[in-house]
Amino acid sequence: MRVVWSRQASEQFAGAFAYLAAERPAVALRWLERVLERVASLAAFPDQGRLVPELQRSDMRELLIPPYRVIYRRDESEVIVVTIRHERRELGHDDAVG
Repeated sequence: MRVVWSRQASEQFAGAFAYLAAERPAVALRWLERVLERVASLAAFPDQGRLVPELQRSDMRELLIPPYRVIYRRDESEVIVVTIRHERRELGHDDAVG
């Protein structure tokens, strides 16, 4: 299965890394590596994430990689990383999650 990142998720990922790196570079680097590793594993195990509680949609799942949530959509042939949110922030109706 193919894994792709939305433009929004890529920008949020870069922003989250920069935010973490500003205060704790070593922690930020470990977090970055963990996110990339876990997202890559979605190619083989696309259902490993839990359903996103706020959405109640079977096609939307999330990986919890503190302090962030990696939210993705899956279909028959690909996984799309849609957004990355801080774990304390719930998704609203106006958030673009596809």
